[in-house]
Amino acid sequence: MEIVIMQPEQVEARRLAGERMHFVDVRSPGEFQQVHVTGALLYPLDGLQPKKIATELGISAQSPAVLLCAGGTRARRAAEKFLAEGIPHCLVVEGGTKAWEAAGLSVVRGKGVISIERQVRIGAGSMALLGVVLGSWVDPLWFFLSGFVGAGLIFAGVTDWCGMGMLLAKMPWNQR
Repeated sequence: MEIVIMQPEQVEARRLAGERMHFVDVRSPGEFQQVHVTGALLYPLDGLQPKKIATELGISAQSPAVLLCAGGTRARRAAEKFLAEGIPHCLVVEGGTKAWEAAGLSVVRGKGVISIERQVRIGAGSMALLGVVLGSWVDPLWFFLSGFVGAGLIFAGVTDWCGMGMLLAKMPWNQR
């Protein structure tokens, strides 16, 4: 089986036509609290248990899981986990919650934290600047900090895997 990717409008059309669907959001609790698709349930990717979720929700060919994250990457990883455990009845929303909201579809807004993506940019930018300042004023070896951050950003861009983002997602302020 392969991962089925659908546009938000296609998913919503199926839901409006009466198809029973289970919206599974795999982001961090903080991101979910900030904004999520109406009716979505939170199952963070780092603790995802596909068989347990499938049993709890009754996921089947007639009642698939609709997987969401911020932009689609984590939802694809979740779909891979579902497929690996023999649960093929999953749809991934192309563009995630951002695309869902941009399409004008129903979301729930709450008080949340800054998105993980923005937290990574703030953290990486701060560390790069700190490396330049300390390298200029304290010891040139501090320039390696800026180089390390740059290498990490390149790695994240090439592999679509961000260690800083995964670490930030586990921070207490993102676990509300």
